[in-house]
Amino acid sequence: MKVALLTVGKTSAAYLREGIALYESRLRHYLQFEILTIPDIKSTRSLTAEQQKEREGEQILAAVGSSDFVALLDERGREMTSREWAAFLQKRMSSGVGRVVFVVGGPYGFSQAVYDRADSLVSFSKMTFPHEMIRLFFVEQLYRGLTILRNEPYHHD
Repeated sequence: MKVALLTVGKTSAAYLREGIALYESRLRHYLQFEILTIPDIKSTRSLTAEQQKEREGEQILAAVGSSDFVALLDERGREMTSREWAAFLQKRMSSGVGRVVFVVGGPYGFSQAVYDRADSLVSFSKMTFPHEMIRLFFVEQLYRGLTILRNEPYHHD
């Protein structure tokens, strides 16, 4: 199975880029993983939050394939324990889907069109995190879930 993390905008903080790179290198031992970045919308001062979400949404939808399983990282999504997360990943791997795309939205979230396309909503917490920081949380949790599935000594209950 291939997994992609689709993000809006670059990760600007060096410490986050370093952490993401660490887990990216670890993930290569388990599956094909890539981070896809949609450029930030320029000149947003004249746009409402809704207009910005619509423009970002068009780019998100253009980046996902019709056969992709799309999971939005969204505060309204399903919260899981690490073991439930691993089971969620296992279910995707067993389903025969070619690529699972996890999406981190921009600062205002997702357009309705992106919600309509989503197959699943996943939440890492009821709290709100900066959209750059959740990228690091995601790659670490993806790695953790895969080590759980292989009974490797990374996760401790």
